[in-house]
Amino acid sequence: MPQFYLDRAEQARGEAEEATLSHVRDRCLRSEAAWTLLAERAAATERRRQQQLMLKAAELPSEK
Repeated sequence: MPQFYLDRAEQARGEAEEATLSHVRDRCLRSEAAWTLLAERAAATERRRQQQLMLKAAELPSEK
């Protein structure tokens, strides 16, 4: 999931570099920042999910 957001951030960065109008460039840079934040949040959520799965797996009694 984070890759989708990172791709959008990269696209916005590219559009900002190509923009000739300052307000368009600013809008694209704000968009890049927002997509980057979403990617960071998605990555953090995935890390927490993995940690929870590991904790649950550690709590399961081992079968012999």
